[in-house]
Amino acid sequence: MMSSITKWLALSSLLVSANAFYIPGVQPQEFKEGDKVEMKVNSMTSYHTQIPKDYYRLPFCSPTGGPKMASENLGEFLTGNKIQSSAYDLNMKTEMYCKIVCQQQLSKVEAAKLRLHIKYGYHNNWIIDNLPSASVGISATTNEKQTHYAGGFPIGFLDSRDRDKKAYIFNHVNIILKYHQRDPAVESYRVVGFSVEPMSIKHEFQGGYQWDEDDETRFTKPLSTCTPGTHMDRDRIFANQVVSNDEKIIFTYDVLWEESDVAWSSRWDIYLNENDLVPAQVHWYSITNSILVVVFLSMLVISILVRNLRRDIEAYNALAVLADEEEDEDIDETGWKLVHADVFRPPETYPMLYCVCIGGGVQMLVCTFFVIVLSAVGFLNPARRGSLMNAILVFYMLCGIINGYVSSKLYKSFKGRLWQLCTVLSALAFPGVAFTLFLIFNIILWFMKSSASAPFLDVLILAAMWCCVSIPLVFLGAYFGYKQESIEFPTVTSTIARAIPPPPLLLQPWVGIITAGIVPFAAAYVELFFIMTSLWMDQYYYVFGFTLIVYIILIVTCAEVTILLVYYQLCAENHRWWWFAFLAPGSTALYTFIYSIVWFRSLEASNMFMTYMLYFGYMALICGGMMLVTGTVGALTSLWFVRMIFGTIKVD
Repeated sequence: MMSSITKWLALSSLLVSANAFYIPGVQPQEFKEGDKVEMKVNSMTSYHTQIPKDYYRLPFCSPTGGPKMASENLGEFLTGNKIQSSAYDLNMKTEMYCKIVCQQQLSKVEAAKLRLHIKYGYHNNWIIDNLPSASVGISATTNEKQTHYAGGFPIGFLDSRDRDKKAYIFNHVNIILKYHQRDPAVESYRVVGFSVEPMSIKHEFQGGYQWDEDDETRFTKPLSTCTPGTHMDRDRIFANQVVSNDEKIIFTYDVLWEESDVAWSSRWDIYLNENDLVPAQVHWYSITNSILVVVFLSMLVISILVRNLRRDIEAYNALAVLADEEEDEDIDETGWKLVHADVFRPPETYPMLYCVCIGGGVQMLVCTFFVIVLSAVGFLNPARRGSLMNAILVFYMLCGIINGYVSSKLYKSFKGRLWQLCTVLSALAFPGVAFTLFLIFNIILWFMKSSASAPFLDVLILAAMWCCVSIPLVFLGAYFGYKQESIEFPTVTSTIARAIPPPPLLLQPWVGIITAGIVPFAAAYVELFFIMTSLWMDQYYYVFGFTLIVYIILIVTCAEVTILLVYYQLCAENHRWWWFAFLAPGSTALYTFIYSIVWFRSLEASNMFMTYMLYFGYMALICGGMMLVTGTVGALTSLWFVRMIFGTIKVD
């Protein structure tokens, strides 16, 4: 047993070593001193609302000629990214001091809109050379500067000391850029760090100057709130910029350049580990917890199943020999052998739906595995924005052939005749529900003018991928599945089903279904917290090495729990194990959804109904996919187990 634990820990160390590794996937951009460094703006986000908004929806400064969209892939659109050009001019190694961007006079509607977005905690997400902006703020506990590398920086704040809770906007930013010179002999620099320190300053022009859009020198007029040649500091702020009707807001920025020893290939490391904010020991605790659950469960399965099965098989075979010798057919039998003529009887309720669920579960199982593996080795990472979503779509689409093959072969073994309908349902069931939910949310978000609403063309591309690639692959897999020989069972099924005796309370199927999911959930719940935080709170998640281990442990745990429970159901002479073997491990998804309800309080969600719809709608969809995966693992493992034990005994 100790050797197996050692192997597990060795495997864990090997996989976890990939956590801080990623393949950038883009060519380093070289700058010379004075070269233009383009800054782009992404959608504003708030984990309180879960509804991204277009940056220029609020009265921020627009570039000359209007903002221009950056080229984006399908995954970026589907994840709510909307990257556009900005009005901020930056040049390599060129310091800037209180440079004016524009002045905006707020109308009543603009002031109300800005105040509402500040109340909901919206953050700006700026990008320079594919690096997202970190946020530099003051820690509430230590009163010192602290940097956060995920989630952008806030657009403003509410004064909690004020009875009316006035809103203030961050109209000045210190843009801090770090550069690395690979070869001192070559004048070539790379951007390796990007952070923003937002400030709220009630700016005023010197000499009472009034902003004039026709005055070409308006950007060079001195401000009484800024010191020439000196970068802005919080200690020199005398008044904050309030958000109110007809308020004139002057937007300014400083640019600070700092040399760094960080190589370009390692510039994402600090984003991925959040500057060691979450120690690796926490993830190791998660892995250790999961491994201990698996080891304990494996010992339980071995001690119960192997011992009992060996005794049962020897007794049944000895009884069969005795019956042959004495030609006595009235020798009493007990236990799971009694159901040999019914154990492979197809499910009495919804056999086609069962096959559809198993096929969809295998598709989801294989797709998830390959996506996690590619993420663990570094091919899918935040440097490739939208790559994770693209990979999920592509792998799920390609795995449709496995879905069709498994569902059709299983349905053929059940002697089903409506194979066309089974194949159509396999192709449309889960992806149809997912696409319908996405379409409904997309239409509502479009009416709310959210950047999370995918453009009509991208929705058409998504539908074309499903209809022209995924569905044909399901039919192709079904064609090969029906051409194959059906699954052979070691016993012959009788014409009339055997009556099932009333089981004791603990062997009631519903008791096993409800309790079975606790163990797999316990093996994964620690890592689930970090996944939820990344999914709903705009945090980076990149410990996919840990995720891969937890995913494997989850599969093993589901398989072992289901085998144990199915064995006891057979001992209780219950031959209706098909749906039981699917629903018992599938209840892991039920506990995950209950956990998501409890975790929802962490979001401090707004009172917007759409926030609740998005969160619980997509969590229900995720848990539905999880139920397909865990249920399929339990069902297929139980099928292998039942075939094995009934193939080792002699029956008439």
